Amino acid sequence: MSILDIRHRTHFAYASEIATSYNEARLLPAYLPRQRVLAATVEISPLTWQTEYFDYWESRVIAFEVLRPHDALTVTATSTVEVLPDRGPREAVGWDALAEPKLRDLLTEYLANSAITEPTAELGEFADAAASSSEPDDAARIICSHLHGTISYVRGATTVHTPATHAWEARSGVCQDFAHLAIGALRHVGIPARYVSGYLHPDPTADLGVAVSGESHAWIEWWTGAWRGFDPTNAEEVGDHHVIVARAREYRDVMPLSGVFSGVESTLDVSVDVTRVS
Repeated sequence: MSILDIRHRTHFAYASEIATSYNEARLLPAYLPRQRVLAATVEISPLTWQTEYFDYWESRVIAFEVLRPHDALTVTATSTVEVLPDRGPREAVGWDALAEPKLRDLLTEYLANSAITEPTAELGEFADAAASSSEPDDAARIICSHLHGTISYVRGATTVHTPATHAWEARSGVCQDFAHLAIGALRHVGIPARYVSGYLHPDPTADLGVAVSGESHAWIEWWTGAWRGFDPTNAEEVGDHHVIVARAREYRDVMPLSGVFSGVESTLDVSVDVTRVS
């Protein structure tokens, strides 16, 4: 078990004043059985109006508008989260169970690939080979381990909207690419998989109370009798240093901050600090 303080600051500076902007923020941790949200707030400056709701994917969304001229926008999300240990091993189902029509209908949104997640023929062939020689849970781990060993993590190598095929061909990408590649390969062989956005405390050896420069992070969950979290970027099971914000089909469903404003140039500065307090 760990308790983490998270501060996520996003600052936009515009080349000239804009009159209005309309935005959605998915920045606050989700309330889950293994994740107790002890405190969570979002501060927005400037701000005219805001409301909060849960979207189709059960993500907590803050919609807000700025309806007066402004040349900058700052959104700061702070939270304190207690992350509990996993309950341990669970019985996994086999390929026959995953092929059941009722199950496939129930989880159809996590089985269909899109232009972002569709795997290359090469990756699809590897996934087929893993599936033919292993049970679903083991095949999923083999696929994720293969991605970790094949793709290099290179900050800035892609954008959040880059199709998984581009990262595979370049053999480099960021956490969103690892997640999209894994999701695409798993869905290709019939394993339901979903994208998870959240935060990662990157240094488990850091002293208590010491803020560490963290990051927004992405990993996956697959369903083989229950949803199981895995971080393909780091080739590890999701643990008490991962904090879940939202889960859906792919990145575009859970963008941390999205919106529209008039067409001026802008610069973006993002910082995430994560502090383990227990």
